[in-house]
Amino acid sequence: MKVYIVVGALAVLASLVAPGLARTMDRCSLANEMSNLGVPRDQLARWTCIAERESSYRTHVVGPANTDGSHDHGIFQLNDRYWCQARGRRSSNLCGLSCDTVRTDDITNAVRCAQRVLSIQGWTAWSVWRFCSGDLPSIDPCF
Repeated sequence: MKVYIVVGALAVLASLVAPGLARTMDRCSLANEMSNLGVPRDQLARWTCIAERESSYRTHVVGPANTDGSHDHGIFQLNDRYWCQARGRRSSNLCGLSCDTVRTDDITNAVRCAQRVLSIQGWTAWSVWRFCSGDLPSIDPCF
């Protein structure tokens, strides 16, 4: 019975993601869009590493439940307990956004919120930071 519940829950979750709201980026497309949004170029390799590790560059991802019942959203996996407001959940909503807005093709809100996380908690806010803290491949070939 539990298998059906899990499969059913996944089917419902998949149905909530409209085809037009699901995009998988790549390292260079993300770097270029972030650069166009004013993100400093010296941060782009780190951001692309985080996005690759957190969401495989997918804008629409909702992560599995964390131990506190919260979920992580979008390309940078922003937590709905602190950073964005998910429907029916309590949140500090420090970015002042609906979690739906960080899971769209337009990554502007996700980028702005991720920058806020960085300004408050630093790079270590992301659990994947250990993979993204050393020397990374240059982002220059993307430009």
